[in-house]
Amino acid sequence: MENTAYLALGSNIGDRLGYLGRAVELLHRHEKIEVVNTSSIYETDPVGYTDQDAFLNMVVKVQTCLGPLDLLEAVNKIEAKLGRKRGIRWGPRTLDLDILLYNQENINSEKLTVPHPRMQERAFVMIPLLEIDSVSLPGSDSITDIEGVRIWKRKNGEDVFALFVN
Repeated sequence: MENTAYLALGSNIGDRLGYLGRAVELLHRHEKIEVVNTSSIYETDPVGYTDQDAFLNMVVKVQTCLGPLDLLEAVNKIEAKLGRKRGIRWGPRTLDLDILLYNQENINSEKLTVPHPRMQERAFVMIPLLEIDSVSLPGSDSITDIEGVRIWKRKNGEDVFALFVN
């Protein structure tokens, strides 16, 4: 598994923790993806479309032999399997999986942009990302607006995904 990627996970419909757990489990059980680290889980206020419930968010680090577009296809299948419906932009969802980083690559295609174009504007992405790894991005050391981001389930020294995967 020669590629390293960071994925953001979010949920704000139904059993939010259950959706995150099932997503991490499905990632981990994929034959070409290995979950190697997870962040704590944060509860966050919605951004963009604000007339919706709070999200649970986290970031996972994976190793994979999949190329970036194949990884995107795999995470889209997990979203669909867990009931993701695409309606209102930034609206409510059972699960949102975004590729934040893929190796040190810059990718700008019709289907995928990496690094994720809005990740550095979003504390709910940057806080858990920096919790699990000290990635080097311009401006990543100066996150000042953390309003609306609260620790929900702190990682306790064990990988959070171990809570979900037996």
